[in-house]
This record gives sequence, C-alpha cells and structure tokens, in this order.
Amino acid sequence: MTPRGGDTTADRSEPWWRTVTPYQWFVFAVAGGAWLFDNLDQRIFSLARIPALTDLMPGVEALDVQAYAKIVTALFLIGWGIGGLIFGSLGDRFGRSRLLTISILIYSVGTGLTALSADEHQFAALRFLTGLGIGGVFGLAVAIIAESVSAAARLAMLALLQVLSTVGNIGAALTKMGVDSLAADGVIAAHDSWRWLFALGAIPALLAVASGFFLKESDPWLRLKAANALPKSWFGSYGQLFANREDRRGLLFGTLLAITGVVGLWGIGEYAVDLQHTVFTSYYAARGGDVGAQVANAKNWAYLLQMIGGALGMFAFSFIADRMGRRPAFLIAFTAALIVTVFVYWRLETPLDAYWMMPLMGAAQLSLFAGFSIYLPELFGANVRGTGVSFAYNLGRFAAAGGSFLSAALTTQVFAAYETPLPLRYSAMVMCAVFLVGLTTALFAPETKGKALRD
Repeated sequence: MTPRGGDTTADRSEPWWRTVTPYQWFVFAVAGGAWLFDNLDQRIFSLARIPALTDLMPGVEALDVQAYAKIVTALFLIGWGIGGLIFGSLGDRFGRSRLLTISILIYSVGTGLTALSADEHQFAALRFLTGLGIGGVFGLAVAIIAESVSAAARLAMLALLQVLSTVGNIGAALTKMGVDSLAADGVIAAHDSWRWLFALGAIPALLAVASGFFLKESDPWLRLKAANALPKSWFGSYGQLFANREDRRGLLFGTLLAITGVVGLWGIGEYAVDLQHTVFTSYYAARGGDVGAQVANAKNWAYLLQMIGGALGMFAFSFIADRMGRRPAFLIAFTAALIVTVFVYWRLETPLDAYWMMPLMGAAQLSLFAGFSIYLPELFGANVRGTGVSFAYNLGRFAAAGGSFLSAALTTQVFAAYETPLPLRYSAMVMCAVFLVGLTTALFAPETKGKALRD
C-alpha cells in the first residue's frame, strides 16, 4: 500500500515508510494505541453487555434484557457523541495531544469502574461516562497523525490507524476467550466473568502517562498558536468551522458519510452477536453437550474471523482510494455493506454459516472506517481539523443511538409477534436502508485525491 494521493509535491521515489522519522512512529504508536484500546473497550462492551445485564437483571426475560442492552448501547453512543463534540473543539483550542491524554484517562477509569456496577442503572451510567472519553479519541488521533507525518505516508498511516481498531477488537475477543476459559476451569466465577473483562479494559491508563510526558503538538498547530490564529474560546473553533464555506461543505459530506457508516455498524452490525447467540443456542441445544460453552466458543471464532475480514476490507478500501479516488472507494464500500449485511441477517443459520458470512460483513462494514480516517482530515483546514473530524465522525453516534432505539422498537414492537430470532433479523434488514444515504452522499462528495492538506 504505497499511497500516491495527498500532497502532489511529495517524493514518490521511495516507499512511504522510509519517509517516517522515529518520532513520527512514536506519534503513531501513541495515537494508534489510544485508538486500539478505545476499540478494545468498545468490543468488551459489545461482548459483555448481555452477560452483564443478565447478571444485573435477574429474573428478567431474555428479550427484555436484549432490549435494555440496546438502550444502554444508545446511552453509550450518546456519551461518545458528546465527548467527540467537546474534545475535538478543546483540542483545537488547547492542543490535541493534551486532550488526547485526558480522553484516554476518562475512558480507562470509566471502563474500570464499570466492573464494579451494582445494578443495571449504574452500568448504563458508567457506559455513558466511558463514552465521553472514547468519543474524544478518534478526531484527535486522526488530526495528530495527519499533521505529523509526511504527505507520502499520510494515507497509509491513517489507514493503519483503523486497522489497529481490528487489532483492538481481536484483543478483546481473545481476552474474552481467556476469561471464559478461566471461568470454565472454575478459577473465577462464571457470573463474574464480565466484571473481569471490564477491569482489564482499564489498562490504557498507562498509555495516557506516556502520551502526557512525551507527545508534542504538531507543527501546524504550533504555527497557528505562534500566529495567534487558534480559536479564542473553548468552543470558538465551531464559529470558525461554520464561517468557512469550504469547511462547511466538507462538514456536510463528511457528517453524512460518517452517520451512515456508524449507524450501519452500531445500529445494525453490532447486533449480529445477539442473532448469533440465539441461532447458535438452538443449533447446539439440538445436538447436546455443554451448550453455553459451545455457543461462546462459536461466537468468539465468528468474531475473530469478522475482524480479519474487517482488516482486509480496510486495506482494500485504502488501495481503491489511493488508485481510483476516495469517492469510488466509498461507492463500492456502501454498496457492499448494503448487500452483504442484508444477506447475512437473512441467511445466517449455523455456526458454519457465521464462519464465512461474518468475515464478509466485517470487510464490507469496517472498510468504510478506513475511509473516514483517510478522508475526513482532508476536508478541513488545520485550525478546525480536530473539531471538523470529531464533529463529522461523532455526530453519527447520536444517529446510531437513535438507530439503537429504533432497532429495539422494531424488535420488541413491530416484529415482536414473529418467532425468535425473526424479530432480530427483520429489524436489522429494515435498518439496512440507511446505507442508501451513504451511497447518495458519496455520489456528490468532493474528491480529495491528489490534494494537499489545508494547513
């Protein structure tokens, strides 16, 4: 993946990785590590929310637990969105590196405290708090990397940033497999296994220490500071963002694209785990043996394969974006996400189905997120880049929260009369219509391939 887009004056005579200095690799390691652990936390939540709420809501019907889990997911996403809107703007005003450190600490502490939840209400509140910290990471990390590395390396390193999200997700799945193994061996209580998962999610606090001591602000931000051109108030970057016509245009297209991708993942894709649980339970119950252990193992393997597919999809998006342009890459990815996601929810019946269907869905849905890393920072000037990227990316969290509420309503009200798991299938298939928004937006979005960042 040797990018050709970006600054048209960039030297193409050597591979991109040879243009990266040791400090720039350190910048990538800190920002990428923050995003990796951010996604590890997200995945721990996705994998542990049903066991956690089942433990915290004894005697409640499974379908009602799943519905409450969607509400908790919505609150998590709302916190995520609010955090992104706040920390992106503060990063433009006070420094991206400083605010990245604070974001990491918030989501680390929130995750650790989640392990101590006494009831479902505390669990929901702590997920909201964790979401605030998680929301700040992406926009700040993308802005820091985009402004710190050479133009030749920018596309590849921003794509690799999103590939690290799949590493974090796989790390969460492996962590869950390890915790499940300890529970099966009686080392830890099975009903407390979800608490161990969240406790392990507090580890990123160590990364915040390294970030705070050694990560410097980017040269474009420092030049703006020296010229007294930074936003004059805490949220002054929003005024600058909306005052500039090119930034406003970028915000419109970036936000619509991100909303579609985020709703597709969090309002639809995330509930594939719930569908798998129901389908796998019926499958193994008809065959005997330890149903719970078999279901957990099958779900873990399906997820690992999904993340491998996601990583490959991100590399494919980056290749297409580099050779053909950002707009063609989004058009292909949104089309694939629509077709593949509908097919998976319609046809998934057995663990064997999941082992080849989930990698396809992961590739289709997650490829879009490589696009957000690459494309969003190219839409904004340096003075509002953190705000613009965070706003566009995280506004989708509010839409995804609405998608979670809608999905819960479709499952428990509109399609509730159907036999399980049909409510899950039908609600997800109906919501796949959101991918049409992304397709339409991509048709008219500005092409940024071959253009330098506006610094």
